[in-house]
Amino acid sequence: MKKQITIGACLLAISLSLSLSGCQDLTELNINPNNISEEDVNPNLLLPTVLSGTASKYNELSFIDLGGVMQHTQLDAWFDGHNDYEWTGGILSWDAYYSFLRDNELMRRRSEELGLDFHHGVSLVMRAYIFGLITDLWGDAPYTDAVKADLGGVQYNFPKFDQQDVIYKGILEELKQANTIFAKPDGTFDVLGGADLYFNGDVSKWRRFANSLALRYYMRLSEKDPAFAKQGVEAMLADANQFPLITSVGEEVLMGFVGVNSSDSWPSNTVFDASGSNFRRMKMCATFVDRLQALQDPRLAVWAKPVEIPIEVRATEPARTDKIVNGVRIVSPDVVAGIPVDTDTDYVGLPASGSKNPSAYNLNPTPGQTSMNPHVSYLSDIYRASKGDLLKARLLAASEVSFILAEAAWKGWAVPESAKTYYERAIQQSLTSWGRAADYSAYIQRPGVAFANTQAQIMEQKWIANWTTAAQAWFDYRRTGYPQLKAGPAAIRTQLPVRIPYMQNEMSVNQKNAEEALSRIEKTAYSQADNENSAWSKPWLLQGTSKPW
Repeated sequence: MKKQITIGACLLAISLSLSLSGCQDLTELNINPNNISEEDVNPNLLLPTVLSGTASKYNELSFIDLGGVMQHTQLDAWFDGHNDYEWTGGILSWDAYYSFLRDNELMRRRSEELGLDFHHGVSLVMRAYIFGLITDLWGDAPYTDAVKADLGGVQYNFPKFDQQDVIYKGILEELKQANTIFAKPDGTFDVLGGADLYFNGDVSKWRRFANSLALRYYMRLSEKDPAFAKQGVEAMLADANQFPLITSVGEEVLMGFVGVNSSDSWPSNTVFDASGSNFRRMKMCATFVDRLQALQDPRLAVWAKPVEIPIEVRATEPARTDKIVNGVRIVSPDVVAGIPVDTDTDYVGLPASGSKNPSAYNLNPTPGQTSMNPHVSYLSDIYRASKGDLLKARLLAASEVSFILAEAAWKGWAVPESAKTYYERAIQQSLTSWGRAADYSAYIQRPGVAFANTQAQIMEQKWIANWTTAAQAWFDYRRTGYPQLKAGPAAIRTQLPVRIPYMQNEMSVNQKNAEEALSRIEKTAYSQADNENSAWSKPWLLQGTSKPW
């Protein structure tokens, strides 16, 4: 009987609850009292979301996705996209970038409403940074009508793709606005230092970031629109007080990793990847290793491990000899007949797009997805960690700024110092960033490093300095053709790709605007069956430049 009374009481309580709730406005029931509405959100809450998301995505793009294209790294398993440019999945989607832009747009709107100059300036810089990446990667893309869906209307729900020149020149104007805001002597720059993951609320560094980013994009346009690029760079350099730039390693745009879970850690870490697969599969690329060795570059020892077991081919050994003696694998010539073998005793890289079975390279005794190849150099052990002093998302480095100025001087543009001065400063800054400042004096005098006043040399050193930031190396390669990289025999084309194709869901959902954008892309001899929407078709920036091929 007691059990029946309890059940009855419960049913009565539920009935009364439903009865009372039926009298309330249903819109009130939809409101989560723990959420903050867009109308009330504090920009300090949005700031770390935008900064961390952008930095992490850019780091993943540069270190993981494009490291293979620029032959910094190669994978020995699950390698098709990395080594051979058979892209699928995440790299094709710009959804994450536009998601960051939506949060950033809300931060911009709220900062204007509240009169917060710091957050307004930051929102303009980050808008320029993200839209710059989008157009660098895909070409034409939604820009003027993007992230405005809350305004309603077909044009915002299905935004047009702006031409690439419109986007580049638009973000340059936004960076000018940011510079003006940060220069205000009476600006409202209140910010929670911890919310600014890049500079801890230092307005002067954000101002340098804005102007250095503008410098990047003026140089990006230098082959396509040289007069515009020249005028922009010269105007900035003519007034250093009005347009301060990043000039030292301490002003670089970096973000460290928290390292407490897989989502906020360095991507190749073995702390949260129990299998160690992400670290184990990634090897140094032979193209990169061989050039660093030829230049006796001290950074190689920071980035890579010496080969664990070198190989020695001995003609004096009997046939079918294959043995390990004192940590060296000794084989007779017949064992390696017709097989490419690298017998370097220090560092061995994996050839770029070398084969459809890269895990078997250099006589690997355990080929396959779980291989542990002792005959090819792994990345340095620092890349096993979830965080560290050198494990930073590098959004814009001091060396990049100096290399841009070196190239501007080489072009004959009116800049304060010589190409040699900027070039040498860039190398010194990169060595300093990687803890090798003490090696500068010897390194700068080495053959191939000592300044020879060629664009090829400037771009080669910039390619080296762009380790872990391969996106910038790719963008430079496309407009200059340097370094003169070639696709390997297993790649699906004989040249390197020059853009990311539009994803299929964008082609179907926003079909009219996507097809109009495709009509402006130039097919090439390497586009083949992909037609216009090919990684080898040229967007506006490359059309008519004969670059990179």
